[in-house]
Amino acid sequence: MRDHDMQLIEERTVRIDVGRDVLEGDLSVPAHARGVVLFAHGSGSSRFSARNKHVATVLQESGFATLLIDLLTPNEEELDRLSGEYRFDIARLADRLIGAADWLAANDATASLSLSLFGASTGGGAALVAAAELPDRVAAVVSRGGRPDLAGDALERVVAPTLLIVGGRDEVVLELNRSALARLRAPSRLDVIPGATHLFEEPGALDEVARHAAAWFETYGG
Repeated sequence: MRDHDMQLIEERTVRIDVGRDVLEGDLSVPAHARGVVLFAHGSGSSRFSARNKHVATVLQESGFATLLIDLLTPNEEELDRLSGEYRFDIARLADRLIGAADWLAANDATASLSLSLFGASTGGGAALVAAAELPDRVAAVVSRGGRPDLAGDALERVVAPTLLIVGGRDEVVLELNRSALARLRAPSRLDVIPGATHLFEEPGALDEVARHAAAWFETYGG
């Protein structure tokens, strides 16, 4: 995308009502957006995750709007830092994603855009549960170093094309993803990034994640 096109991206912080709680998010909408990608962060992370922000920037350059949200309230985040009690609450996280999807469907800037989900770590499991609950609305799912196994029986109900991206050296998570792939009935694929560990901190690894994700969304979510 050319520099003057990048300047046409509208960015703002939004507040999203989900039941009795309010979540904060960062919405970025390029001019002539081809779709919107809702991000589900992983364990102990937030919308400020440098890794998800990097992927979001690449997707924006590919013409996708992005919404990165805090799936936990500030009080929940504080409790989670102390006890870890919320990070594996997949049902709660998925419900929050569904609430955010409803908000995107009602927001003027994104209402007409095809919706896709990008989940990282435990957010990968939550994204798949949300996709199973919204079969007519979620166009595609990408999971980065995710825990699709945490989606449980929802895996068989996912109809959106799903890409699982895992580091080649993230051996335990790789096996969990292989098992989850076998349960998915939707069009799906497992992409392994050679030499990468769970957080994709190796040089060029996160760029590969972003490239694979953008190609998947361009094929199924745009």
